[in-house]
Order: sequence, then structure tokens, then C-alpha cells
Amino acid sequence: MLGKVKEIFVPHSHDSADKVDSALEASREGMRCLKISFAGLMITALIQTLIVIYTNSVALLGDTLHNYADALTAIPLAIAFIVGRRVATRSYTYGYGRAEDLAGIVVVVLIAASAAYAGYEAIMRFITPGDVRHVGVLALAGVVGFLGNEVVAQYRIRTGRRIGSAALVADGLHARTDGFTSLAVVLSAAGAWLGFPLADPIIGLLITVAILFVLRDAAREVYRRLMDAVDPALVDQAEQVIRSTPGVVDVTGIQLRWLGHSLRAEARIAVDSDTSLVDAHHLSHQVEHELVHGVRRLTSATIHAEPLPHDSTAAHELVSHHR
Repeated sequence: MLGKVKEIFVPHSHDSADKVDSALEASREGMRCLKISFAGLMITALIQTLIVIYTNSVALLGDTLHNYADALTAIPLAIAFIVGRRVATRSYTYGYGRAEDLAGIVVVVLIAASAAYAGYEAIMRFITPGDVRHVGVLALAGVVGFLGNEVVAQYRIRTGRRIGSAALVADGLHARTDGFTSLAVVLSAAGAWLGFPLADPIIGLLITVAILFVLRDAAREVYRRLMDAVDPALVDQAEQVIRSTPGVVDVTGIQLRWLGHSLRAEARIAVDSDTSLVDAHHLSHQVEHELVHGVRRLTSATIHAEPLPHDSTAAHELVSHHR
């Protein structure tokens, strides 16, 4: 049961390695997702703003601020997608894909800021109580917030998984939590209707706690990407693809890393010691070809071919003391 609940907030995936043919197409799809979700969240937040003024609910205020913060995260993500399209230079030899991961940090900071402000407003309502008005309208605002956020969350998470964007997935998780905290506003309205005015600040604090949980999950995902973590299943898949390539005797080393929503690989393969330099070179490119087609979101691979271990001991000793 706990696993099913966790699945709502942290959908299962094998890292961010889903399908799309090119990095440019992925960037375009990401931009389209950001534009549509930004419009949806802004409409939701504007409706809730009017209801905040009408009802004087601090719980709804916290939820509305969170929705604005969630909508505004589209701005750094959009900048990152645009910057990530730039070609590599002599200074940035790997390109600008890391801009997307930096945007993920901005998303995490915005989540933290919205949590801090929502908590502050809830505590101030404890100190200075206020009456909640028009509880029926307030409950309706909670439902509107949930529906708007859940639609955006599903769209962002699905697109983020498909194009391999950790930042977009983190933003989708953010929106999903916003949706469930919006439902908590309905409980605030129910408490006010039953004559329990403290229900509003109590729900406001619970919303803050929920935001902190999504902050933890989003920060973990962005941290893993910045630290070059990948799903071990991706490594297993890449090794299987390499070993299945005719001419490869063994895989002696493999490394994978994400640059934005593109995956890069470096691998060392063992070949028969009698293989000519030309044939080894051709085999390396064949392995790269198989990897690009066999591992989703992988855009390039550097392959180092070497003779069997017992024939290359002396060569390895030249650099072994540096490792």
C-alpha cells in the first residue's frame, strides 16, 4: 500500500532513458511541454488568486503561491532548453547540455522558497487568527487547483521521461504535489464550515510539509544527475549490446553519463590480439553504431579497442599507476 502511495509522487522509471530520436527533437518537445503547462498553471493560479481575495484563506494562499512558483519554473527550464541547443565550442567541448541540470537547481530553490513562505503564512495565521469566508467557493478552488496541477504533472512527467530530462521530471513532481495539496484546501473549507477556524492554518502547515517531501525527491533527482548517476540497468543494457556485437571478445570497462537529456558512453572492448588496426577501428565504430541504436537517448560513444588482457599487460602498466 505504501508503495502504491509513493508511486503517485515518485513514478517508477529506469532513470530518464526513454525514447525520442534526436536531441533537437527532444528540446522542441520539452519547449512545447513548458509552454502548454505554463499556460495551464497560470490560469489555475489566477483563478485561485481571485478566490484567495474572496475567501481570506491562508491555506489557499499557500497553495496559490506554490502554483505561481511552479508555473515560473518554466522560465529557467525554457532558457536551459534553448541554451542546450548550442553547438560545442573549444571552451565547452561537450556542449551546453548541463544548462538543463542547472535549471533543475533553480526548480529546487523555487520549491524551497514556496515551502518557506507557505509555512510562514500558516504560522502567522496561528498568531493572528482570521475568518475564512465563503467556504463553498474555497472548496471549489481546491478542486480546481487539484485538476489543473494533476493534468500539468502528468504531461510534464511523461514528457520528461520520454526525452530524458531530469529537470522536467522534477518539475512534474512539483506540480503533482501541488495538486494533492490543493485537495487539502477542501479540508480547510470543511473545518471552517464546521466552526473550527484553526483548520485553515493547520492545513497550511500540512501543505508546507507536503512541499518539503517533494523538495526532497526533486533535490535527490537533480543531485543524482549532477553527480553523473545513471540507472544500473542502463549499464547492463549497454554491456549486453556491446557483447552481442560480432568481433567483441569482452567489455573491460564502461561509463555512462547524462548531459542534459542526452546520454554519452565511453567503453573499452577486448578484441582478438591478431586483429589489424583497421579492423579494430572499424569494429569500434560498429560498437558505437549498435549502442546508439540499442540504448535509448544515447547520442554518442567513445570506444577504445584493446588486445586480450594477457597480450596488453605491458601497455596497461604505462598508465596503471595514474589510476
